[in-house]
Amino acid sequence: MGDIRRHPWLKASIDAFADTVRGLGPVLDVGCGPGTVTAYLAERGLDVSGVDLSPRMIENARRLHPQCRFSVASATDLELGEASLGGVLGWWSLFNLPRDVLPQVLALFARVLKPGGHFITATHVGDEDVVRTEAYGGVPVRWTTHKWRPEPLVDLIEQAGLRPVAELRLPADEQSGPGLVVMAKRPG
Repeated sequence: MGDIRRHPWLKASIDAFADTVRGLGPVLDVGCGPGTVTAYLAERGLDVSGVDLSPRMIENARRLHPQCRFSVASATDLELGEASLGGVLGWWSLFNLPRDVLPQVLALFARVLKPGGHFITATHVGDEDVVRTEAYGGVPVRWTTHKWRPEPLVDLIEQAGLRPVAELRLPADEQSGPGLVVMAKRPG
Protein backbone atom coordinates (compact mmCIF):
# COMPACT_ATOMS: atom_id res chain seq x y z
CA MET A 1 0.00 0.00 0.00
CA GLY A 2 1.07 3.53 -0.67
CA ASP A 3 3.77 2.79 -3.24
CA ILE A 4 3.81 6.01 -5.27
CA ARG A 5 5.77 4.31 -8.05
CA ARG A 6 2.45 2.77 -9.17
CA HIS A 7 0.74 6.16 -9.36
CA PRO A 8 2.49 8.40 -11.92
CA TRP A 9 0.86 11.69 -10.87
CA LEU A 10 1.57 11.12 -7.17
CA LYS A 11 5.12 10.07 -7.98
CA ALA A 12 5.57 13.20 -10.11
CA SER A 13 4.35 15.33 -7.19
CA ILE A 14 6.79 13.72 -4.75
CA ASP A 15 9.61 13.98 -7.31
CA ALA A 16 8.89 17.70 -7.76
CA PHE A 17 8.87 18.14 -3.99
CA ALA A 18 12.18 16.26 -3.66
CA ASP A 19 13.81 18.35 -6.40
CA THR A 20 12.54 21.55 -4.79
CA VAL A 21 13.77 20.83 -1.24
CA ARG A 22 17.09 19.20 -2.18
CA GLY A 23 19.88 21.02 -0.35
CA LEU A 24 17.56 23.02 1.94
CA GLY A 25 18.04 20.80 4.99
CA PRO A 26 16.26 17.94 6.70
CA VAL A 27 12.81 16.80 5.59
CA LEU A 28 10.13 15.41 7.91
CA ASP A 29 7.38 13.02 6.79
CA VAL A 30 4.55 13.60 9.30
CA GLY A 31 2.14 10.67 9.46
CA CYS A 32 4.58 8.47 7.56
CA GLY A 33 2.65 5.23 8.11
CA PRO A 34 4.75 2.27 6.94
CA GLY A 35 7.49 4.61 5.66
CA THR A 36 7.10 4.01 1.94
CA VAL A 37 7.41 7.67 0.91
CA THR A 38 10.09 8.35 3.52
CA ALA A 39 12.19 5.54 2.04
CA TYR A 40 11.55 6.76 -1.51
CA LEU A 41 12.80 10.24 -0.58
CA ALA A 42 15.86 8.73 1.14
CA GLU A 43 16.61 6.81 -2.08
CA ARG A 44 16.47 10.16 -3.86
CA GLY A 45 19.24 11.40 -1.55
CA LEU A 46 17.26 13.53 0.90
CA ASP A 47 18.00 13.71 4.63
CA VAL A 48 14.52 12.53 5.61
CA SER A 49 12.91 11.01 8.68
CA GLY A 50 9.37 9.90 9.41
CA VAL A 51 7.04 10.20 12.38
CA ASP A 52 3.69 8.58 13.02
CA LEU A 53 1.31 8.48 15.96
CA SER A 54 0.92 4.70 15.67
CA PRO A 55 3.67 2.63 17.32
CA ARG A 56 2.67 -0.33 15.09
CA MET A 57 3.12 1.77 11.94
CA ILE A 58 6.56 2.85 13.14
CA GLU A 59 7.41 -0.75 13.96
CA ASN A 60 6.45 -1.73 10.39
CA ALA A 61 8.32 1.22 8.89
CA ARG A 62 11.51 0.25 10.75
CA ARG A 63 11.14 -3.38 9.68
CA LEU A 64 10.45 -2.52 6.03
CA HIS A 65 13.02 0.30 5.76
CA PRO A 66 15.80 -0.28 8.33
CA GLN A 67 18.04 2.25 6.58
CA CYS A 68 15.65 5.12 7.50
CA ARG A 69 14.94 7.00 10.74
CA PHE A 70 11.44 6.71 12.21
CA SER A 71 9.91 7.67 15.56
CA VAL A 72 6.55 7.74 17.26
CA ALA A 73 5.20 11.29 17.48
CA SER A 74 2.01 13.25 17.04
CA ALA A 75 1.60 16.00 14.45
CA THR A 76 0.15 18.10 17.27
CA ASP A 77 3.17 17.68 19.55
CA LEU A 78 6.32 17.93 17.45
CA GLU A 79 9.36 19.47 19.10
CA LEU A 80 11.08 21.21 16.23
CA GLY A 81 13.18 24.34 16.07
CA GLU A 82 12.10 27.39 14.14
CA ALA A 83 13.31 27.33 10.51
CA SER A 84 14.92 23.92 11.07
CA LEU A 85 13.52 21.97 8.10
CA GLY A 86 13.85 22.23 4.34
CA GLY A 87 10.64 20.31 3.78
CA VAL A 88 7.60 18.83 5.50
CA LEU A 89 5.18 16.24 4.15
CA GLY A 90 1.64 15.62 5.33
CA TRP A 91 1.17 12.90 2.69
CA TRP A 92 -2.29 11.30 2.98
CA SER A 93 -2.13 11.80 6.75
CA LEU A 94 -3.48 15.19 7.79
CA PHE A 95 -7.07 14.20 7.02
CA ASN A 96 -6.93 12.26 10.30
CA LEU A 97 -6.68 15.52 12.27
CA PRO A 98 -9.86 17.15 13.58
CA ARG A 99 -10.82 20.19 11.52
CA ASP A 100 -10.20 22.60 14.40
CA VAL A 101 -6.69 21.19 14.98
CA LEU A 102 -5.40 21.34 11.39
CA PRO A 103 -4.78 25.15 11.39
CA GLN A 104 -2.46 24.82 14.41
CA VAL A 105 -0.51 21.99 12.75
CA LEU A 106 -0.16 23.94 9.51
CA ALA A 107 1.07 26.98 11.47
CA LEU A 108 3.68 24.73 13.14
CA PHE A 109 4.82 23.49 9.72
CA ALA A 110 5.15 27.08 8.47
CA ARG A 111 7.22 28.00 11.53
CA VAL A 112 9.63 25.05 11.29
CA LEU A 113 10.27 25.45 7.57
CA LYS A 114 13.29 27.49 6.53
CA PRO A 115 12.51 30.45 4.29
CA GLY A 116 12.11 28.88 0.85
CA GLY A 117 11.29 25.49 2.40
CA HIS A 118 8.32 23.55 1.06
CA PHE A 119 5.32 21.69 2.43
CA ILE A 120 3.38 19.08 0.48
CA THR A 121 0.11 17.43 1.39
CA ALA A 122 -2.27 15.00 -0.25
CA THR A 123 -5.79 14.38 0.95
CA HIS A 124 -9.22 13.03 0.16
CA VAL A 125 -11.67 15.51 -1.39
CA GLY A 126 -15.21 15.97 -0.14
CA ASP A 127 -17.35 17.64 2.50
CA GLU A 128 -18.02 14.77 4.85
CA ASP A 129 -16.29 13.23 7.83
CA VAL A 130 -16.12 9.44 7.46
CA VAL A 131 -15.82 7.19 10.52
CA ARG A 132 -13.51 4.29 9.66
CA THR A 133 -14.06 0.93 11.31
CA GLU A 134 -11.73 -1.15 9.14
CA ALA A 135 -8.14 -0.46 8.13
CA TYR A 136 -6.16 -1.95 5.29
CA GLY A 137 -6.39 -5.73 5.34
CA GLY A 138 -9.60 -5.73 7.40
CA VAL A 139 -7.99 -4.75 10.71
CA PRO A 140 -10.65 -3.32 13.07
CA VAL A 141 -10.01 0.36 13.88
CA ARG A 142 -11.86 3.52 14.81
CA TRP A 143 -10.86 6.88 13.43
CA THR A 144 -12.37 9.66 11.37
CA THR A 145 -11.28 10.81 7.94
CA HIS A 146 -12.01 14.51 7.46
CA LYS A 147 -12.39 15.19 3.75
CA TRP A 148 -11.59 18.66 2.43
CA ARG A 149 -12.68 20.75 -0.52
CA PRO A 150 -9.65 22.27 -2.32
CA GLU A 151 -10.45 25.95 -1.72
CA PRO A 152 -10.94 25.77 2.08
CA LEU A 153 -7.81 23.64 2.47
CA VAL A 154 -5.71 26.03 0.37
CA ASP A 155 -7.14 28.93 2.43
CA LEU A 156 -5.96 27.23 5.65
CA ILE A 157 -2.51 26.69 4.18
CA GLU A 158 -2.30 30.38 3.24
CA GLN A 159 -3.58 31.49 6.66
CA ALA A 160 -0.77 29.44 8.24
CA GLY A 161 1.75 31.64 6.40
CA LEU A 162 2.57 29.40 3.44
CA ARG A 163 2.25 30.35 -0.22
CA PRO A 164 0.72 27.67 -2.46
CA VAL A 165 2.88 26.98 -5.52
CA ALA A 166 1.19 23.93 -7.08
CA GLU A 167 -2.08 22.05 -6.92
CA LEU A 168 -3.05 18.73 -8.47
CA ARG A 169 -6.64 17.50 -8.46
CA LEU A 170 -7.09 13.76 -8.95
CA PRO A 171 -10.41 12.29 -10.10
CA ALA A 172 -11.94 9.29 -8.41
CA ASP A 173 -10.81 5.92 -9.74
CA GLU A 174 -11.55 2.26 -9.03
CA GLN A 175 -9.49 2.34 -5.81
CA SER A 176 -10.21 5.72 -4.30
CA GLY A 177 -12.39 8.80 -4.34
CA PRO A 178 -11.12 12.16 -5.61
CA GLY A 179 -7.84 13.44 -4.21
CA LEU A 180 -5.90 16.66 -3.93
CA VAL A 181 -2.17 17.40 -3.75
CA VAL A 182 -1.01 20.89 -2.66
CA MET A 183 2.57 22.12 -2.45
CA ALA A 184 3.30 25.40 -0.68
CA LYS A 185 6.40 27.31 0.31
CA ARG A 186 7.47 29.44 3.24
CA PRO A 187 8.15 32.87 1.77
CA GLY A 188 11.74 33.89 2.09
